[in-house]
Amino acid sequence: MAVQTVSNSTDISLGPAVALSCRECGERTPLGPSFACVACFGPLEIAYELPSGDPAGLRKRIESGPNSIWRYAPLLPVPEDVASKPNLNPGLTKLVKADNLARELGITGSLHIKDDSGNPTHSFKDRVVAIAVEAARAFGFTTLSCSSTGNLAGAVGAAAARAGLRSCVFIPHDLEQGKVVMAAVYGGDLVGIEGTYDDVNRFCSELIGDPIGEGWGFVNVNLRPYYAEGSKTLAYEICEQLGWRLPDQIVIPIASGSQLTKIDKGLKELIALGLVEDKPYKIFGAQAEGCSPVSRAFKDGHDVVRPVRPDTIAKSLAIGNPADGPYVLDIARRTGGAVEDVNDEQVVDAIKLLARTEGIFAETAGGVTVGVTRKLIESGVLDPALTTVVLNTGDGLKTLDAVAPTTRPSAVIRPSLDAFREAGLG
Repeated sequence: MAVQTVSNSTDISLGPAVALSCRECGERTPLGPSFACVACFGPLEIAYELPSGDPAGLRKRIESGPNSIWRYAPLLPVPEDVASKPNLNPGLTKLVKADNLARELGITGSLHIKDDSGNPTHSFKDRVVAIAVEAARAFGFTTLSCSSTGNLAGAVGAAAARAGLRSCVFIPHDLEQGKVVMAAVYGGDLVGIEGTYDDVNRFCSELIGDPIGEGWGFVNVNLRPYYAEGSKTLAYEICEQLGWRLPDQIVIPIASGSQLTKIDKGLKELIALGLVEDKPYKIFGAQAEGCSPVSRAFKDGHDVVRPVRPDTIAKSLAIGNPADGPYVLDIARRTGGAVEDVNDEQVVDAIKLLARTEGIFAETAGGVTVGVTRKLIESGVLDPALTTVVLNTGDGLKTLDAVAPTTRPSAVIRPSLDAFREAGLG
């Protein structure tokens, strides 16, 4: 497969990033728009020379930084002046202490919702795209692109518009209407593909090797090593917002699995840098039953994730062949966590439970994490006495269709007090 390099990679400067490293064989290559190892075709990730020796000074530098992910620029593959460039400044979203939900679930420790619906396009994808935009700038790409289940399409469209780049994004043709509108409104090209996300992803991989894709940066293909690092900022923020402490347990949704693996990487970096005290933590993965290849592999004790054809209302998690699935299995097992799934009815119930108890309207992926949290507590797998963080990665306004059939007004009445009393609401 062709890999298109626009700029001379020897001139690239992306902060503490020094190379690309293969996650399988460890082979290192120079920074560039590459995603697969030339030696073994394993996935590439960023290798760093991170600041060390002064954790107190680094913590102070972070705390005095911008109110966005750029406060962690010393730990990311971005130039030092990244905050001064036109971008959407995502991150530093709320970590909500969810006492009402904790009581409903029987949690006696502390429960927190990391609510990433507060990002500029209302999903966590703004974090990863922001990092990819900096790589696209460094490599001289003029078009920003992606394959997407919806949230990423909107994030790419918005970030490209702000950065002055052209965007062209590809989605399954039958996505939720809210996500289609949000992806299209930013003025870039939006292309619906007749097929699943996996079909869209295969098409994009072909396009990137064709001359028509010259100068295109696909955030989750040839820019994937940089893009993926944006998820580490969730780990950084959670720990900083907990008072520079590691949580005991985190429940994370699984689509490709990249977010989960990078949150784990972020936590390990904070420990290595001395920014948090080292202690055990458990990572739990959450999938929808209609697309649960990683959950199935975990429960069956397998190391191989067998692809499935998705059939779930949680379309943002509907990746039947998750690239990072095997790494998710390793992390769940290494940390003492687990991977669980819930059906669509349980997803809707969980969305409504979170909204009713905490005033947070989650998209379907948030329903999956809350539903899985409830299931793990009921089965005794997740310890209710510990500090638990559950991720909500997107806004429920994007997936209204999922809950609309089960919600309606309490009553429809004439505009009179008698009618209100007759309805039994007084």
